[in-house]
Amino acid sequence: MVAQALACQSSPPRAVRTAESSAWFASRMRRLFPGDVACWLVKTNRPPSDLVPGWRPGTEQPLTRCVRPSHRLDLMAAGQPCLLWLSGRDRPGVHALGELRGPPQQDAGGPAVSLLLTLLDEPVDRAELLADPVARDAEVLRMPAGSNPSWLSGPQYDAVLARVQTRERAAGLGPWLP
Repeated sequence: MVAQALACQSSPPRAVRTAESSAWFASRMRRLFPGDVACWLVKTNRPPSDLVPGWRPGTEQPLTRCVRPSHRLDLMAAGQPCLLWLSGRDRPGVHALGELRGPPQQDAGGPAVSLLLTLLDEPVDRAELLADPVARDAEVLRMPAGSNPSWLSGPQYDAVLARVQTRERAAGLGPWLP
């Protein structure tokens, strides 16, 4: 059975950007390209046990998660590595790893992406990644309320994989070639 995300809902209206604020934002952010992304990071504020009751470490589960509309969705494709990031105060960090089952699809509430993920025995804690000189620059750590999906560069993804206790679970996962 595929665990479905809660209904994807439109976000509340945001403050209107002015030309000045847009110029400031554009000067600090750049558009992502396929070669920038080694791994997608899909966020949730619900623990894996709430997403899939009975999900045991080391087992795979298909999930469908809502994502925000952006140019990033055009870069997502089947087979690309993906991590499940738990946000919030209770055990934040990487809780599962796997891959995208396909590109994002439009559902009743907005875009959603299908994933096949393996739950980790122990999450890779946000504090561990913040202490790593490479991983600490990851978008999800610099801008926790940022985009969903987020992404990791090759070295950042390697830093996460190095912390996965059972490396065999990560076998076969790695950056894709654009």
